Amino acid sequence: MEIKNPSNRFQETTPALTPPYDSNIPLTVLVSSRAVIYDEENNLVVSPATLTLSPHTGTIISILPTVLPASSFPANTQYIDHTPHLLLPGLVDAHVHLNEPGRTEWEGFNTGTRAAASGGVTTVIDMPLNAIPPTTTLNGLKEKVKAAEGQCWVDVGFYGGIIPGNSHELLPLVEAGVRGFKGFLIESGVSDRIHSDVQTYDLLTLFQVDEFPAVSSSDVALAMKTLSSTPTTLMFHAEMIPPITASVGDDVQTSLPPLSPSGPLTSYSTFLSSRPPAFETYAIEEILSLSPLAPELQLHIVHLSAVEAIPLLRAARERGVKITAETCFHYLALASEEVSDGDTRHKCCPPIRSSSNRDGLWSELAQPDSVLQTIVSDHSPCTPELKLLPDTCCGSAEVKISDKMKGVNGEILSKEEAEEKEKGDFFASWGGISSVGLGLPILWTSSTSRSSPLSITDVVRLCAVNTAKQVGLSHKKGALRPGMDADVCVFDDDAEWIVGREQMLFRNKVSPYQGRTMRGVVRQTWVRGQKVFEREGANGGFVGKGGLPVGKLLLERRKI
Repeated sequence: MEIKNPSNRFQETTPALTPPYDSNIPLTVLVSSRAVIYDEENNLVVSPATLTLSPHTGTIISILPTVLPASSFPANTQYIDHTPHLLLPGLVDAHVHLNEPGRTEWEGFNTGTRAAASGGVTTVIDMPLNAIPPTTTLNGLKEKVKAAEGQCWVDVGFYGGIIPGNSHELLPLVEAGVRGFKGFLIESGVSDRIHSDVQTYDLLTLFQVDEFPAVSSSDVALAMKTLSSTPTTLMFHAEMIPPITASVGDDVQTSLPPLSPSGPLTSYSTFLSSRPPAFETYAIEEILSLSPLAPELQLHIVHLSAVEAIPLLRAARERGVKITAETCFHYLALASEEVSDGDTRHKCCPPIRSSSNRDGLWSELAQPDSVLQTIVSDHSPCTPELKLLPDTCCGSAEVKISDKMKGVNGEILSKEEAEEKEKGDFFASWGGISSVGLGLPILWTSSTSRSSPLSITDVVRLCAVNTAKQVGLSHKKGALRPGMDADVCVFDDDAEWIVGREQMLFRNKVSPYQGRTMRGVVRQTWVRGQKVFEREGANGGFVGKGGLPVGKLLLERRKI
């Protein structure tokens, strides 16, 4: 499928500028018989192209829809012909948990951005949790910036968080350069089973991230009013328990913990049934009911899983509500029927649903007016111990429980306490999928296996153009245009490879994609005119400036 996007805010076409033959500053020229650029009618197309980059300014100088020979440029030009591989704009992953400071044993700026660079991602936007402190205050942002400086292999932006009682921090965070805000309508984290008997499962005991509590409807209303006239995006983890039984109650100002399990805790079907689509639709209805409080504020649903929510969002958009949604690589690639008992690598919230639900998400992506505007990783890692993988699960034999194990909130568990947690328990294990840097091949592999696959221009639109727009960076990121940042992904769309531990460059090698065959591999990644990654290159491929990180922190105040 290929969907043209004439409404893109850039109305100028890609200029066929004459390359600077007499430049005294060394240039970099990338050419290929296939590149995703804009044509004269402002549509994304695959075309031969010559990209002239300035390593000095970090921007694209010119783009020509043809392949010029090396003789067209000064002798000091670095000229690379990538034919037949694709030249794509660097991807913008707008949903990543890097967890630093505070939980660097889960992930960190260095490891997370290295993984991103290996997958053609040149910009990541870090979520406000699960770092300690979270990015819910100006001081929290300062701590995160301090931790990130000098560590990033790609450019990094930051989201702020909305929690009860922090409305006075939101405008200072806007001024400090956060790209948007996220809040939970249901508690983050995982349920903790106290007793082995399912009947005594304690609904009210949550093994949650303590520093990032859920918001009530009144908290959301206050955040909407506070941000109503600012150029930002207010985003929601949209799950709430509908008031459908007497045990839940009538008060919907806050969401209660997930439903009690109705089967074996190691069965994925038990976990899936505890978070039905109604959780998502009810939460979205609540958000939409509050949207008139801030009609000009851009709203966004993160990691949408249930197709039942799509009609609600489409109807709201037709009424003029400014709301979009994203889905994730794992909802498009994985299905509940394929999850083995105890394989908690697949646990996330909202959950991976059925193959028919997956088909519905793909069908929605094919619509010209799709409510699913972006696809992101939602990379949410943890230590292997917190996944509680059974001994029979891939890679679990390498997880050794030490005499003392750190829990989600830093509590120290003895070896005996850790061993009491049942292996393969989908309710007690941490929920999150690790995939940063794997997204492009995951999406390409899944798409090309379908009868109506996405085109490579669709991939660029969903993972670069629109993700940059979502976070107010479309003036410099997400597209190959003269004057924009020279962020380039060189993609070999025919190569096949198997995901092993050595290909998972994030800190903890626990992912449901391990052992899967992928189609498409990133050969090189360029950030602002600097080659930062080259597959099979020196230093594990991280060539950078002398093998050092070149990423910048994106702290300019958002304007669009």
